[in-house]
Amino acid sequence: MKDIQNLRDNRNLDVDRVGIKDLQYPVILSDRNKGKQNTIARINMYVRLPHDFKGTHMSRFVEILSRHSDDINLYSVGHILDEMKERLDSEEAFIELAFNYFVRKKAPVSGQEAMMDYYCEYFGSSGPKGRDAVMSVRVPVMTLCPCSKEISQYGAHNQRGYVTISVRMKKLMWIEEIIEIAETSASSPVYPLLKREDEKYVTEHSYENPTFVEDVVRNAATKLMADERVVWFEVSSENMESIHNHSAYAVITRDKRTQS
Repeated sequence: MKDIQNLRDNRNLDVDRVGIKDLQYPVILSDRNKGKQNTIARINMYVRLPHDFKGTHMSRFVEILSRHSDDINLYSVGHILDEMKERLDSEEAFIELAFNYFVRKKAPVSGQEAMMDYYCEYFGSSGPKGRDAVMSVRVPVMTLCPCSKEISQYGAHNQRGYVTISVRMKKLMWIEEIIEIAETSASSPVYPLLKREDEKYVTEHSYENPTFVEDVVRNAATKLMADERVVWFEVSSENMESIHNHSAYAVITRDKRTQS
């Protein structure tokens, strides 16, 4: 049977990335507490197409993923990328995963437990210069405005925000650890289930720990700078302001490999 993809192309243009996008696929992730966790990921897989090939083999992307889907983690993704390069005759391969990761979260006073979801993304690539991997976790938090607290006779405005931490690491860092860094950098974590005594605690705790978005990113960046497993990071904080129709935003990016 004639293979059109393997025909020669005479336009002399490499295609930077070609492959499949937005494939929903069940995956099993490494979980710090339970060992394994099942979830559904949206997956993009691409390779660089040399200028002399007409097309890539789209079916091979799914074949490769299917062989590895029972244990997707930082290590198996590297094997997936290597197989993509080999099977698709390419010097560069790319994979992107977006998924919800679930953590059983305990209320601070009552101890009531419920599942909390966190949106995560993983970006992996392999090419002539080696492999690269970035793990990103978006964590909902609560912030209370220091200025509002200072100028008000009582109370202060607060809001839900999102801290997004992206890291390149040389040793494994659990998703739960990234979540903890984000939550301890804001005024308070948020919880899926709170009883009255918990709500009282969260309200008072956040009042005693006011934070601007600038404070949040600096707090998180300080922790990431001290963690020897992290070689590069970006941390951003976005507050959905309760007294404005816009958000407040701050970001810090650091490459520790270039720090003297």
